[in-house]
Amino acid sequence: MTERARTDEGPRAGSPAGEEQGGPADARQVIRPYGDTTGDGMVQMSFTLPVPAGKRADAAALQLAGKMGLAPASVVHSKAMGPGHTFFIVYGRCGHLIDYAGIPVPPEREYPLLTSSEVNLAIRGALNRRLVVVGACIGTDAHTVGIDAILNVKGFAGEKGLEYYREIQVVNMGAQVTVEELVARAKAEDADAVLVSQVVTQRNAHLHNTKQMAAAFHAEYPTAVAPGMGRPLLVVGGPRFDTVTAEELGVDRVFGKGTTPAEVASYLVHALLPGRAHAEGDAS
Repeated sequence: MTERARTDEGPRAGSPAGEEQGGPADARQVIRPYGDTTGDGMVQMSFTLPVPAGKRADAAALQLAGKMGLAPASVVHSKAMGPGHTFFIVYGRCGHLIDYAGIPVPPEREYPLLTSSEVNLAIRGALNRRLVVVGACIGTDAHTVGIDAILNVKGFAGEKGLEYYREIQVVNMGAQVTVEELVARAKAEDADAVLVSQVVTQRNAHLHNTKQMAAAFHAEYPTAVAPGMGRPLLVVGGPRFDTVTAEELGVDRVFGKGTTPAEVASYLVHALLPGRAHAEGDAS
């Protein structure tokens, strides 16, 4: 579902009965979505139902939209998606309001964002050798766009990938790598960090694959006291990891959509070379 939002003007919408202006409600910032005109509460959403296309399917979509709080609602687009399935786009009014002021501010990045020169200097000063990174897409995931964006020289969002960093040795294993192959290659390369990208998320394959990978590394390095001290740092990234934590997956770090190579490189310095990140750069 996509929606735009505005700050509500005038008396605070959704205030408890009897609460007048000048009271606690003034600390709130009540917002509602809008689509056609300011404050109309209109939103657009899309979904697929396991029913054949037709008027009955449209009626089912409208009933679902109503149960989701859209009233009135209209089916603005419906299309058969193979036998027995229909894709819908529904447009309707959402009556819900949000107190934007009550939403906590997300925590800031806990390490400074370094330039490539600062990353190289930190690694050279601490290790006196190149930092080894092994990357792959594991399981049946054949989408290398994520791992390539971080590792390849061409990079992402105007930033060059880790291959550009003189003090980082990159081993990009590509797609559909088995967990066993990844563990074996990381051991053979004496990797400092392992980066895994997971784009395919059907049936939570990304979570299953990540947990399997983490378990294999922890089993291979049972006496490791910390990442970088016996086993590689385990980093996973992809677009659908926002519902879980690194601890739940058994890895050291999870990166979401939009992550840039500089963020990953700076994190490697922060996690593997304690104190070096703050010594070489300032937080941004």
